Amino acid sequence: MIPSAFAAATINREGDKGEAWLAVLPGIVDELTERWSCTSDGDWMHGEVGVIVPVRRAGEPLVLKVSFTHPGNVHEPDAYEAWAGRGAVHLHERADEHYAMLLERAHPTTLRDSGADVAMVGGQMSRLLMRPAPAGLPRLQDRADEWAEELQKDVAEFAGALPDLVVDRAFGVIDELVREQPAVLIHGDLHHRNILSADREPWLAVDPKGLIGDPAYDAVTFLKARTLVLVNGDLLAGMERELAAYCEAAELDLTHVRRWIQLEMVRTAYWVRRYGVGAVRRGDIAQDPAVQMIDELAINWV
Repeated sequence: MIPSAFAAATINREGDKGEAWLAVLPGIVDELTERWSCTSDGDWMHGEVGVIVPVRRAGEPLVLKVSFTHPGNVHEPDAYEAWAGRGAVHLHERADEHYAMLLERAHPTTLRDSGADVAMVGGQMSRLLMRPAPAGLPRLQDRADEWAEELQKDVAEFAGALPDLVVDRAFGVIDELVREQPAVLIHGDLHHRNILSADREPWLAVDPKGLIGDPAYDAVTFLKARTLVLVNGDLLAGMERELAAYCEAAELDLTHVRRWIQLEMVRTAYWVRRYGVGAVRRGDIAQDPAVQMIDELAINWV
């Protein structure tokens, strides 16, 4: 019942640990289905790190989500509990020992594929999800030193890849915006594929990381994902248009969000040089169109 594409991707990414987890995954699903008095209600689906199993309990359509045991998945149920269905799917049950949850079922239609005003809806969802953060969640500001060290290493290794002014501005964002952030619960991985159409509300968020930090970070993850959609047109104009719509709907300061995005574009420009992008892993990566696109954004967002 495990989707073959998901199994192959998990083994490719996680190796022997992934293969061992896949071997016990059907048993975990059976155990939790029985524990939570559910019945199967369709074929298994999947995201990048977990399976989504449609089930019913007392006639109600739900999904059982079981994720690979990864640190990034630890606080997903904590975020759902804090939201209590406000802007996100309801959490009905959790089994932290299996990185598993029983969740409200939304529709498979994502915001990206809906035909809606994507940037406006994304901003509205960000605003809806903002709330005082509960205790115990990881703080985004604690990554400031790590990001600064990574950037220093990148600048040394890829000297001249970006103009000095662009890099200096990125360091400035770390010092001025990343090191001290408000105690607000944010999604942490908000983008157009993590917002689904639903019955209870027009849109509900899924797959949160559950972070404490600046809501501008959700704007970063959302608008970064939009580059792949807007790249076939006037990318900069499209990004500016969607940035303005998102910030207005989210009630965020546009200049503040622009600075966060510029930092992320600089970090991404160095990341693709280090690890490659798409099929490009070696050779003159600076000539790859995707890298040139990222460089253009990093330079023009100053």
